[in-house]
Amino acid sequence: MKELRIRVLAGVFVVAGILSWAGARLWNSVGTLPGVPLAAPLALALIATILLATALSLRARLKAQRERQPDAKGVDPMMAARAVVFGQASALVAALVAGMYAGTGVFLLESLDNPARRDQAIYAGFSVLAGIAVIAAAIFLERVCKLPEDDEHNGPGAAPAA
Repeated sequence: MKELRIRVLAGVFVVAGILSWAGARLWNSVGTLPGVPLAAPLALALIATILLATALSLRARLKAQRERQPDAKGVDPMMAARAVVFGQASALVAALVAGMYAGTGVFLLESLDNPARRDQAIYAGFSVLAGIAVIAAAIFLERVCKLPEDDEHNGPGAAPAA
């Protein structure tokens, strides 16, 4: 399984933001721009919380295993792999959604004098922050579940593989 790449997530965010900004301008010129739902930042914040709680739980269980505590509960490798896959998928979707709301929010900044548009811009801003929180939690979860490198075979003095 490959690690998340910050460049890929940033690229998805930027492309989605540009397309969303252009789409918002076009949509607004032909009609009324749909609003940013209040549930958007709440849903993203909930996902970030779930990812962070999973990462902290796994980290504590792995630490207890490493320290050979007698009451340590083991970590099923498949469960850890599923958690990482969920985190990676969540990070990619969060980058896309946060980029969309960033583009829409930038468009809405042009009309902050309208109270309804100002509220929409605030919701979009919170959605971007919650999306970034999802990405950070997913990266943390991935780092927690990363296997340590095999120092015997890949260490500085090891012979190259034939």
